[in-house]
Amino acid sequence: MAFVTGFRRAIQKLSSLSVYQFSRRTTKQHVGGFLLGTSIATFGTISVVHMESRRRHKLNTSLYMAEPITDVEQLLNSEDDMKTKMELLILKIQADFCRALEAEEYAGQKFKVDRWLRNEGGGGITCVLQDGEVFEKAGVNISVVKGHLPPQAVQQMRSRGKKLSEGNKLPFFAAGVSAVIHPRNPMVPTIHFNYRYFEVIDTDGSKQWWFGGGTDLTPYYLDEDDAVSFHKTLKDACDQSDLEYYPKFKKWCDEYFRITHRNECRGIGGIFFDDIDAPSQEGAYKFVSDCAHAVIPSYLPIVRRHKNDAYGDRERQWQLLRRGRYVEFNLIYDRGTKFGLYTPGARYESILMSLPLTARWEYMHSPPANSKESKLTEILKNPKDWI
Repeated sequence: MAFVTGFRRAIQKLSSLSVYQFSRRTTKQHVGGFLLGTSIATFGTISVVHMESRRRHKLNTSLYMAEPITDVEQLLNSEDDMKTKMELLILKIQADFCRALEAEEYAGQKFKVDRWLRNEGGGGITCVLQDGEVFEKAGVNISVVKGHLPPQAVQQMRSRGKKLSEGNKLPFFAAGVSAVIHPRNPMVPTIHFNYRYFEVIDTDGSKQWWFGGGTDLTPYYLDEDDAVSFHKTLKDACDQSDLEYYPKFKKWCDEYFRITHRNECRGIGGIFFDDIDAPSQEGAYKFVSDCAHAVIPSYLPIVRRHKNDAYGDRERQWQLLRRGRYVEFNLIYDRGTKFGLYTPGARYESILMSLPLTARWEYMHSPPANSKESKLTEILKNPKDWI
């Protein structure tokens, strides 16, 4: 041991601080290699290679639903890049949520996992559970795509105030997680969430970035306790970043998820935001991460409370009618659906996975006065502050 201690002191004097730090991690076996004639430089190189080998094992891809879209080595070599951080975040959110939903099923139904790549760059992981006892159709997608934005997509962004060159195909990167869960029991609400990160390089080489997303609830029968607990969980997540976020983004959600031609909201809201680029990139990322991690505690307790509730044909038919409204919003108004369909190499199966397995449209339907159905309709026409 005295020899090893003396050797380390010699290394400290002869080399830089970084090499000294490597030498502290060596074993007697490394020392023997040095005495056989290896130079100090080679010795340091062996240590670096050894550390890099261990570093590559830090990313346990078995925790995800499939292998990451980006090469694992590239992810490990760019840990501080926001593109890497966002990809790893959405991989985790997808896996955690899928496994939480699977745990609520009775017969062991599992998600079908479809990892896909696009010729233009990037790809995604689509996870779908269909015909479950608890979830009639559940889709949880991630996408990590890059390429060049077509002029239509650039124009859509310019209409939101983005200062981007018009008439050009601009390089972009987008990563996001999106889920829509359609339960079988009408007493269990549908949930939707989406959290995403975007980068665009303009013609002058400048980069613009922003985050967007949100979580919202679409019940078929109104349970006010569920509504309060759902909104409170989202508010708690928002409050970790800014006390003004929840009221601002709750209002935004009520306005965005509105079926204008019906003069009603799609559901009882939640939070929704877009173009978030403040207070800093790290601050915005933390906010999005907090909101994404709030999905399970906001929704799973509601599923457990109601998945065994009794219902009959009347409740089922009402659920199918409300799903028809869901389809109308997603196909006519939803900006994410439109962007997906505009994007070259779009994967339509994944984009349209938000649609329910079954839905219904009935001519001039109106719920009976003073019914449970009419109570929900009144709230949808006049959004309420739940907390």
